[in-house]
Amino acid sequence: MIKRVLVVRNDKIGDFMLAWPAFAMLKASTDCHVTALVPAYTRQLAELCPSIDEVIVDTGKETPFAEQKMLLSQLKSHHFDAVICFFSNFRNAKLMWQAGIKQRWAPATKLAQLLYNHRVKQRRSQSAKPEYEYNLDLVRAFLQHNQLNIVEPQAPYLSFDATELAAFKAGQAQQLAIDADKPWLLVHAGSGGSANNLSISQYANLTHRLKLANPQLQIVLTAGPGEQALAQQVVDLVGQGATSQEVVLAHDLPLPDFCRLIACGSLFIAGSTGPLHIAAALDVPTVGFFPLRRSATPLRWRPLNSEGRHLAFHPPANAQVEDMSQVDMAEVAAAVTPWALEFVS
Repeated sequence: MIKRVLVVRNDKIGDFMLAWPAFAMLKASTDCHVTALVPAYTRQLAELCPSIDEVIVDTGKETPFAEQKMLLSQLKSHHFDAVICFFSNFRNAKLMWQAGIKQRWAPATKLAQLLYNHRVKQRRSQSAKPEYEYNLDLVRAFLQHNQLNIVEPQAPYLSFDATELAAFKAGQAQQLAIDADKPWLLVHAGSGGSANNLSISQYANLTHRLKLANPQLQIVLTAGPGEQALAQQVVDLVGQGATSQEVVLAHDLPLPDFCRLIACGSLFIAGSTGPLHIAAALDVPTVGFFPLRRSATPLRWRPLNSEGRHLAFHPPANAQVEDMSQVDMAEVAAAVTPWALEFVS
């Protein structure tokens, strides 16, 4: 009987968020205790996940040997029946093998697969479907192997108590000097280096156009660590428009409160980066910008929104795959404006 399962997604925030449907399927389909192995910077997100019971922080490959040994001892002490590695590299494979976990599941890629005893052929490099579908396929294979009924998950994958969220929004509105009763358009111009992104002027152009089309919108630029200066440039550019109204910047929020801020939004706009996928897990309607490189397309990194709550844009087919400057903001605004009416009116 499967009682304790370890799930491993110890890489970037966006990648971690795209495993949430798989976590939800695993938890809904079994009565097992689910433990997540994550890096320190996603620990608070993992603690918010309703499908995760316990979190172990991965100290990382660069930490001293004593800390690596302590992590291995911690994994052994949990006596996991199975591990599902959504992110597989040689270090993860070796660690799970050393921990003596009986069922070790991972995609059948790279030399590391030899250390797993259950492998699923996926060919993720072909980017034939969304990343979250590849993760779900791993869990389905695990459940089928263990003769467990499969319960398909549904959005949203993250939510907050309505009363708690209303109080948080009121507090943020007071702090930012904006109206809590108007729809908030959240724009995140940072990228975290995960994929090519729009320029500052493109974000400002789009924000200005959407504000003109929807004067009731409260524009909130969001910024993560190290992104405040970039976001402030967008604020300053939008503020130069003669007909634009106040645009504010929210920054330096702890990660759980950053998630709550996103949950307050009526619409969230960003490049292909972690905050976009947090917004989608909350099922806040999202507008995302993606390059056309095969490993980074809108299909491969499609956010977790339910049907009809996400719009994706990319460079035209005749442009360089990474040239985000070719994304036309007038065309984007023309597409977003009527679509967004359902969410911001």
